[in-house]
Amino acid sequence: MTATHADYRLSQLDQLEAESIHIFREAAAEFEKPVLMFSGGKDSIVMLRLAEKAFFPAKIPFPVLQIDNGLDFPEVAETRDRWVQRLGVRLVIASIDDAIERGIVVDDGKTSRNRLQTPTLLNAIEENGFTAAFGGGRRDEEKARAKERVYSHRDEFGQWDPKNQRPELWSLYNGRLHEGEHMRVFPISNWTELDIWDYIGREGIEIPSVYFAHKRRVFERDGMLLTETPLNPLREGEVVTERTVRYRTCGDMTLTGCVESTASTIPEIIEEVAAARVTERGATRGDDRFSEAAMEDRKKEGYF
Repeated sequence: MTATHADYRLSQLDQLEAESIHIFREAAAEFEKPVLMFSGGKDSIVMLRLAEKAFFPAKIPFPVLQIDNGLDFPEVAETRDRWVQRLGVRLVIASIDDAIERGIVVDDGKTSRNRLQTPTLLNAIEENGFTAAFGGGRRDEEKARAKERVYSHRDEFGQWDPKNQRPELWSLYNGRLHEGEHMRVFPISNWTELDIWDYIGREGIEIPSVYFAHKRRVFERDGMLLTETPLNPLREGEVVTERTVRYRTCGDMTLTGCVESTASTIPEIIEEVAAARVTERGATRGDDRFSEAAMEDRKKEGYF
C-alpha cells in the first residue's frame, strides 16, 4: 500500500534529545546565571553535547563547573580538557584540596572525598552567584534520583526537600527563586543508561577510555573490584590481580569499582548494559553503600 503522507514521528532518542534541548533553552532563558556541572563522565559529556546542539551555531552561553576531588581517573581529566578546549567553554574548577586549605571543609582522614564534594559545591555556587546548576542525574540510576523533578528547588542553604518540590504538569517549569536559593536542573532526567550509550554511539561522542574493556591491576573490597593505586592502600588479606575490566561510571578512583568485561566497542557495551539488572551506581559506587538512604541523605545536604 502506498503511503499517502510522510511519517514525522520521532525515534525515542530524538524525542529524548528534543526534550533535553528544550530544558536547556528554557533554563538558559529563565535563570540569570546558570552553570553546567561537568565531571568528564559519560552523562555529563552527553549533557555537554546536548547543550552544544541547543545553542549551535552560538557558543554555549554558560560555564561548566567541576568539583575536583583530587582522586579522578587521569583519562577522565584528559577527556574533559579536550571537550572544554574544542567547545571554547569556560571551565570553573572547585578543588576540595583548596576548600580544605581555606577551611570550607575539614578533612578528618575518615570522610571520603565524595562526601567533601557537597560543601565544596555549595560554596562554589554561592561564590560565583550561580542561580541554576545543570546536573546529569537520571531517574534510573538510584531511588533518590527518581524523586527529583526536572527543576529541583534548593533552599538558601543549598538543601533539597523531596516533599517540597513543584508540580511540572505539561512540562511547564516553575523557576521562581528567593534571595539565596538556586535550582538544580536535570535535562537527562528521563534518559536511561542504555539511552546514554545509544546516543553516544549514534553521535560518535568521545568518552574516557576507562569505559571500554582494558587490562587493569585490581583487588576486591566490599564486593567490588577497585583499582590498585597508592591512594588506596591494600588492607590485610587483599590481593592484587590483573583482569580485563571496564568502568560503568567514573568518580573517586578509590571508591569506584569496575566490572569484569570484554566489551571494547559501543555495540558490545550496549549489549552488556541491556542484560544488566543492577544500575551502574548500585553496582560500582562505594559511596552509595553506607546506608539504604545514603544518596538521599547526601542530596538533602546539597549533593548533586
